[in-house]
Amino acid sequence: MLTLIACLVVGIIVVWMLAYHTASALVWSLTAGVALLVLAGAGILTGWPAAAVWLVSAGIAVFSTATPIRQKFITGPIFRIYKKLLPQMSSTEQEALEAGTVWFDGDLFSGKPDWNKLLAYPAAKLTAEEQAFIDGPTEELCAMVNEWQVTHELHDLPPQVWQFIKDKGFLGMIIPKEFGGLGFSAYAHSQVVMKISTRSGTAAVSVMVPNSLGPGELLMHYGTPEQKNHYLPRLAKGLEIPCFALTAPHAGSDAASMPDTGIICRQMFEGKDTLGIRITWEKRYITLGPIATILGLAFKCYDPDKLVGDKVELGITCALIPTSHKGVNIGRRHYPLNAAFMNGPNWGTDVFIPMDWVIGGQPMLGQGWRMLMECLAAGRSISLPSQGIAAGKFASMATGAYARVRSQFKTPIGKFEGIEEPLARIGGNTYLMDACRTVTAGALDMGEKPSVLSAISKYHMTERMRIIINDAMDVHGGKGICLGPNNYLGRAYQAVPIAITVEGANILTRSLIIFGQGAIRCHPWVLKEMKAAQADSLQAFDDAFWGHIKFTVANAARSMWMGITGGRGVAVPAGADTKRFYQQLTRFSTAFALLADTSMFVIGASLKRKEKLSARLGDVLSHLYLSSAALKFYDQRGRQADEFPLLKWALYDCAFQIQVAMDAIIENFPNRAIAFVLRRLVFPRGMTLIRPSDELGHKVAQILINPSAARDRLIQGIYLPNNEQDVIGKLEAAFNAVIAAEPVDAKIKAAKKAGRITAKGAEAEADEAIKLAVITDTELAQWRRARMLQHEVIMVDDFDASFGKQAVDGSYWQQVRAAE
Repeated sequence: MLTLIACLVVGIIVVWMLAYHTASALVWSLTAGVALLVLAGAGILTGWPAAAVWLVSAGIAVFSTATPIRQKFITGPIFRIYKKLLPQMSSTEQEALEAGTVWFDGDLFSGKPDWNKLLAYPAAKLTAEEQAFIDGPTEELCAMVNEWQVTHELHDLPPQVWQFIKDKGFLGMIIPKEFGGLGFSAYAHSQVVMKISTRSGTAAVSVMVPNSLGPGELLMHYGTPEQKNHYLPRLAKGLEIPCFALTAPHAGSDAASMPDTGIICRQMFEGKDTLGIRITWEKRYITLGPIATILGLAFKCYDPDKLVGDKVELGITCALIPTSHKGVNIGRRHYPLNAAFMNGPNWGTDVFIPMDWVIGGQPMLGQGWRMLMECLAAGRSISLPSQGIAAGKFASMATGAYARVRSQFKTPIGKFEGIEEPLARIGGNTYLMDACRTVTAGALDMGEKPSVLSAISKYHMTERMRIIINDAMDVHGGKGICLGPNNYLGRAYQAVPIAITVEGANILTRSLIIFGQGAIRCHPWVLKEMKAAQADSLQAFDDAFWGHIKFTVANAARSMWMGITGGRGVAVPAGADTKRFYQQLTRFSTAFALLADTSMFVIGASLKRKEKLSARLGDVLSHLYLSSAALKFYDQRGRQADEFPLLKWALYDCAFQIQVAMDAIIENFPNRAIAFVLRRLVFPRGMTLIRPSDELGHKVAQILINPSAARDRLIQGIYLPNNEQDVIGKLEAAFNAVIAAEPVDAKIKAAKKAGRITAKGAEAEADEAIKLAVITDTELAQWRRARMLQHEVIMVDDFDASFGKQAVDGSYWQQVRAAE
């Protein structure tokens, strides 16, 4: 009996090892043969049971190693069923799926991330020219803008600011130098947008839209030589203001339902019989639309008379139309949550355009959705993530400073544990966001267009921006909720939902795109299986399907072992401070691969309709990438010990979020028997991870409320005026003055406690301290300056009771007071 148990235990270990190391079919067969010989020699397996086991084992060995036999009797029937079950994919889904490239997200899907490969990628850097532009024109632009004036009084940028933006080339950052643009890298583009965003959301949006998804980028990649030579220099110099019209009233996220149509026809144009398109459209939410001179337009193109080919329905097409063209209607402005950037509707009915107005000309008819998806795969990584990190960096600076300047109960509020919690979230999330932005921009500059990672960046940077701004508002209290020239948070708070909504609404991005696209694009086998089915190649499907099976079995074995050990023993990059994080992420990558595979195998094509499950799988993938970016960011910045608390907080938070998402996947998995097995494989020791500790949060909060190199690096890149007449300059001056005056204040308090100072009131106490030589005249001046700045910083704006009302005959309250 003991021998049988021992053999069983050894057998389980051997099977686990073979699965863990993804052994080939031949190795499995040879191992099984050796095992049977050992059992027979030990007298454990004899008689007819032995013959039956030998027969079954031989059959499995033949089917697994003899490819033609396996394909005929096993793979073939599976292949036929797979082709029937494979869901039909619309052209827009297919083009979205194929857009962009797979980068490190492929490693995360593999279950075996190559961390050394990630660390070896070059860090994002600015050229001397790019740095000079940020230090020069970008700094000047920020100094020119007063966001209260822009959003409350003018509802637009002042004319001189618009002219400066045009003259200095802000609208042509992405346009190559040969066309008169600046030719900046993705990282430089991000840095510029980030800096402007810390000063003015209106200016940032006005600059980023022409450099994001729109006419300029589409022309650069797909335009004809004539279109490029004509439009790109004009766009670069601001002679043309572009907008791109995609969203329709009845087709927001569902571009396949776009009702806007173009009919290919012949018509007289400028006195000539011209081949062109007659377009009818209605669009809304078009940023820069009310002031645009050139309209990029997406519509569905049809050729009922077959003037250009044999197809009637050609697909989504993009064209470039001057807004002055006959029939183009530019509507009035939308008013998105007190934002002052230009945004509005446009429409046209039976507007004829010549064929050469199609971006890329006639060959690009029907290629519009692919064009848009390929550009969005890159652009979504820059603009809105840059605004998100701008909010994080600005809130880290302003909230940390305010929490040190503002006192309650004779103590800076930043030293209260209740305030430390939101401060820690602000600092930790800012570090994580900066890592994500910087690493992703570096990938773009290497030529990657990581569509899945761009969706992750957009979603999580804007969601964490919402968390950060909410926390900053809570800490500021009344200072935050009272709008006015000295309120530096209110407009950012109002603008958060705008970033959440545009470039793919966040609910859609999380529920459908991140995992839905990633599961196919990034998985090592799924896309190969699909392509094999589309090509009707049994050979290719056989390779992919059995590779997929081995992959899943290996991840099941690896997941259980790493769940038990926490990833200990896994080879990862050296470094005592980060080793365990790499190992834990490897464990989670393996478990994620198992959960993703099991979900696809069990639920099949209907998984895309299981949006909650898909969203949670996307959450796991997202936090794996965010953590990976944070580790690379820490490494490429020289592994600075003073910022390790920021990294540690971010990684603990991500790991906890991964654990929560995985638990929710298993808890809500539709097949409860498989869910039972998954829980034992993924969490063999239970859920052991915790949120960032209070002690760690305290260390992060200390970075925000104390001057340090770590704080400087965290907020690096924001606009920080050295001018006490500016509210932000005054806040930073107050921060430094209050800290410098704390030793003086301590002397006064000590003398008071000792009974030497008996005066009442702060000023009287200070005067007595001078008389008693407790402090010097210099220290008194320092103390008074700190108190003056502190008072000015915590004050809020107030207005006349008629604020915001037409007062031709006096407001109601003016009349009441006059009567009194």
